[in-house]
Amino acid sequence: MLRLLGRDDERRRLDLLLANARNGHGGALLVTGEPGIGKTALLEVTTTGAAGLTTIRLDGFESETTLPFAAIQRLTVPLSGHFPALPARQREAVQVASGLADGPPPDRFLVGLGVLGLFAAAAADLPIVCAVDDAHLLDQESLDVMAFVARRVGVEPVALLFAARDEQDITSRLAGVPELLLEGLSQESATALLTRSLATPIDPASAAAIARATGGNPLALIDLAEESLDTALGFGADPIPVGRRLEAHYARRVQQADDQVRLWVLLAAADTTGNADLVTSAARELGLDDVGGRVEELGLVELHGTVRFRHPLVRSAVYNASSGTDRRRVHRGLAKAAGELRMVELEAWHAAKATFGTDAGVADRLEHTADLAARRGGFASRASILTRAAELTPPGPVKNSRLAGAAEAALAVGAVQVAHELLARIDETTADRVDQGRVLAVRCALGLFTADPAVLPYAVARLVEAADAFRGRDLEREQRTLLKAYELCAVTDRLMAGITPEELGRRIAGAAEGGGPFDEILGGIGALILLPYKEAVPKVRAAFDAIMALPDHEMMHMFSAIAALAMFLWDEAERRAGLARAAATAREAGALQALDTMLWTNSLAEACGGGTIRAAVESMDQVREVRLAMGYDAENVINAALMALTGTPKHMVVAIAEGANALGFGGVGATAFAALGQRHLAEGDYRAAYDRLKPLIDEPFLQVTPVHFPDYTEAAVRIGRTAEAREYADRLMEMAEINGSPWCRGVALRARALVGDDPEADYVAAIEALEPTGALIDLARAHLLYGEWLRRVRRRREAGEQLQVAATLFERSGARIFVQRTQSELEAAGMKALTVKGPDIPDLTPQELTIARQASLGRTNAEIAANLFISVNTVDYHLRKVFQKLGISSRRQLSDKLRESRGT
Repeated sequence: MLRLLGRDDERRRLDLLLANARNGHGGALLVTGEPGIGKTALLEVTTTGAAGLTTIRLDGFESETTLPFAAIQRLTVPLSGHFPALPARQREAVQVASGLADGPPPDRFLVGLGVLGLFAAAAADLPIVCAVDDAHLLDQESLDVMAFVARRVGVEPVALLFAARDEQDITSRLAGVPELLLEGLSQESATALLTRSLATPIDPASAAAIARATGGNPLALIDLAEESLDTALGFGADPIPVGRRLEAHYARRVQQADDQVRLWVLLAAADTTGNADLVTSAARELGLDDVGGRVEELGLVELHGTVRFRHPLVRSAVYNASSGTDRRRVHRGLAKAAGELRMVELEAWHAAKATFGTDAGVADRLEHTADLAARRGGFASRASILTRAAELTPPGPVKNSRLAGAAEAALAVGAVQVAHELLARIDETTADRVDQGRVLAVRCALGLFTADPAVLPYAVARLVEAADAFRGRDLEREQRTLLKAYELCAVTDRLMAGITPEELGRRIAGAAEGGGPFDEILGGIGALILLPYKEAVPKVRAAFDAIMALPDHEMMHMFSAIAALAMFLWDEAERRAGLARAAATAREAGALQALDTMLWTNSLAEACGGGTIRAAVESMDQVREVRLAMGYDAENVINAALMALTGTPKHMVVAIAEGANALGFGGVGATAFAALGQRHLAEGDYRAAYDRLKPLIDEPFLQVTPVHFPDYTEAAVRIGRTAEAREYADRLMEMAEINGSPWCRGVALRARALVGDDPEADYVAAIEALEPTGALIDLARAHLLYGEWLRRVRRRREAGEQLQVAATLFERSGARIFVQRTQSELEAAGMKALTVKGPDIPDLTPQELTIARQASLGRTNAEIAANLFISVNTVDYHLRKVFQKLGISSRRQLSDKLRESRGT
């Protein structure tokens, strides 16, 4: 049959997919094409002939498109025996999503990791091929889960085969999955199929014309051959619109039947679940008890335990050709039947379809099903259901509230355009104050998501307006909105418009006295903005401790505040611990979108605030892994500040920073320019460093500016602006005495050594203060400056010792931009430049290197798998390859090898 249908090339790709699964290499393929092109037939032939493989079938149904994780629920039936193999959190996520257990709403990516684990466990017995037909009709959550699995399946003997129409943006929803586009049959194959399908002979010229007219569409060739060829096809030079012609053909077939048969077929078309009990009950409600047998005689519907149409086009043809009155009649029957069978969500869906105009009662039931969807983590479904509920709701505040809720749910899953459209439908003249605030908050979030330069600079001010709308009506929402406003300060930085930091601080401080859940946190943030440093520190410390005392699911969303408050306190250890806990919680929860932003924050903090370049780079590597898991392009992940500190040409960094500023991302621009200032210091270009840093110093911004004081002091003193340098060195010392931070004390002493009366004592004290901290780059720079000072006072041997330590620390921390300056100082001291870099790690792929680094830290395969959102099998596979390439046999040797490569 495949040979006749001309599918040999396509079959070879499918055979390769199955062969790889048998050999332990997972993969996925998306087969797309127009209706009737043969996707389902190809799928069935492929899976039927999948010898030596366990076959799992999963079909999409239109009626399930708003039922969250409906397809995943069906998928877990054949895989349920493998639940014990999953970690508890993943097992709970899949079971809650599938409606098998109660629990916190799971993130869809955590569900995806659990399904990946189920496949891996099941495939340990026999390789698996999972065939998903009509994938475009899967509910959004299930499709997201299956796309995640398809992207992450690697060394498991699992093949995922999707078949879908090329519609509903299916290729982007399955981004990262290779695509096979099915086209029409060749002229020869199409003519042969047509000739075989006709009851009477046809001349070759007519057959060739028909083959061209149908574009070689197999279904059109088979089914339309039953009609008069002249009326069904015509003989135009261009292919006919096959889908429309086939629908008309099927509609005519049904219209020729009697009224009861037509209504029964419409009932089945409106159902779309194929549930025989539901259809039978609804048919009985409509007085169609004994019609099923006559329906089968049409040859368009099969009744064998389920109700199945010859082709999805039959369903759409029947439904679209029917009157609105008849459609609502069958939906009412289905709604009543679903209610009797206790199918709550399905009952509400059909009741909505049966309603013309508005109906507050049906809308209420839909809102209830939307709440049920949210409890299972189905925010895409919640958005769809609330949208329909709003359509059934009379104009007024309730309608607006439902539209606002739908927009919030759409935003939660990244459906930006949908959220925009929903907001546009809200009548703000009749919306209550809370809903007006919700609209403002969603608009700000959308502006951030889409990088809208018209929204970003004013986002903080708009969020404060939203908080004002919530004040006295919803205290928790008010406080959360103000926390978000402060978080956005780091995004807009000095480009923030429509409100000053002081105005924001007063508003935040005012909201900290309402007896809400975030009083202490907001009190600390208000103090950070408004109070002198000495008065603010105790309140900021209390706020930081309050964040760390939050439950994990709350604390993980406070990562921006964790970084900001820790920076204000110069507490790099607590910042690192807090962000690590937040990231671990996000990974365990499968909250990839939050984790993505969190890793960005950590990368910036490590690079620019008391960390190491190496840790910053590793965070960005993890960002790439997270983005790949979510289906985004990970090749263009850019951190401008990190680029500046790792040798990217300066003009490129400037262009990126200026582009970010043009969009309103002032924080990106400011950190990039500050990093360029440090780059100039590393290269000994002190005038350029001063010029880069001075605008940031002259226009201070919250907790960010003091971190630039050490660099600014060094640049200023090197160009002869000693008094200016002394001012900022003194300010650093004052801050260090107040906050008690070893990191702050170390950099303050390093700065004072440049302008003070006893530089040697200050350098030694700076090194002693910094050694216990994780601020490796700052420690290395203290050794560098001490070595430079020793050389200038002609103590060359001691200078060489300090410079050698500095060079080693720079390599160890990844701050190689300082190495050339250090080596030049060594040569000036009359010493041979020290080679500190160990052997490179050979031929490791980025993923292998990431896994190797995590393994060298003592993490188990299961922990690495959870961190990178891959399976344990994939981790084991890559580690075996790493061991083979490096010629080692243990994790201890791996740790030693990586340490050698760092020169430590």
